[in-house]
Amino acid sequence: MKPFMNDGSHNASAHDFVVAIDFGGTKIAIATAAMTGSILKQARLDTNASQGAQQVLKRTTVTAQALIERTLVDLGEGGGQCVAVGVATPGVVHDNGVLLSPNIPGWEGVSLRETMRAELHIATVVAENDVKAAAMAEVLWGALKGADPAVYLSLGTGIAAALVIGGRVVTGAHGASGEIGYNLRSVLDHSGAEHGRAPLEEAIGGRFIGEQGSLLLGEPVSAAAMFAHSDTRARFFVDETLAELATHVANLAILIDPARIAVGGGLMSSGDVILRALAFRLGYAVPFPPEIVPARFLNDASLHGAIALALTGSVHAGSLFSSSE
Repeated sequence: MKPFMNDGSHNASAHDFVVAIDFGGTKIAIATAAMTGSILKQARLDTNASQGAQQVLKRTTVTAQALIERTLVDLGEGGGQCVAVGVATPGVVHDNGVLLSPNIPGWEGVSLRETMRAELHIATVVAENDVKAAAMAEVLWGALKGADPAVYLSLGTGIAAALVIGGRVVTGAHGASGEIGYNLRSVLDHSGAEHGRAPLEEAIGGRFIGEQGSLLLGEPVSAAAMFAHSDTRARFFVDETLAELATHVANLAILIDPARIAVGGGLMSSGDVILRALAFRLGYAVPFPPEIVPARFLNDASLHGAIALALTGSVHAGSLFSSSE
């Protein structure tokens, strides 16, 4: 069964749906979703990133095609159609490739939008950075609904933020707004993005916490384990790391004066500790401290973001992105 080619001539149906794809460094999540955003069917794949970009794309599009067909079968004859594709990925999505995404070799040469159009036979494809997509989901259905301005802060293997102004996620002139992992830590930092470095992320991201914690304690530990560890050295290290993170978040809050900051990502398994550290620093440093809350989508945030992308790209919704160009 061939999915419907959305060329603008389709009359909208209450049973129309979208397909969402979230590319991660280790896992790929794929789902079909109703126009309300609720998930209909989903699947997961290992990324196997070391094997290159083309096998990632092939296995993903085959699985997405199968999910679309299964959804169409469930709807039966006279049901709706798949009207749009939403794609979330690490990095900065351009027409001819995805930049600043080194975890998948060859990703910088992949045209995600054109590939999905060609392989899935669906004309409407919206592809965006995964953190910005997750912020969209929080704006539509989650912790940032009605907050203006607002910030979505993603704390995981890496760190990044998304800015929401006027209900729209700001992309920036080059699609790279909110990439705070590239922040310089001090005047002593003499290498940065030009040298392939992300100074702040390399100092306080989840990967760094796990690696440094393992060296400190002399045994393999994950970032999550460091947050929960009773060893005094681990607790001091976590406190120092969170203090540095909170300093950068406070400076961001001083700059844009947000009403609310929603925090998501894998490190939020220790959310109480993280939110407390952020609230303390922002409470005395920011003239008008924003509300600090956990994101609604602590699991599958980028998948829900990809659903939001697809919905904004369909004929049923307008764009929730704004550019400074």
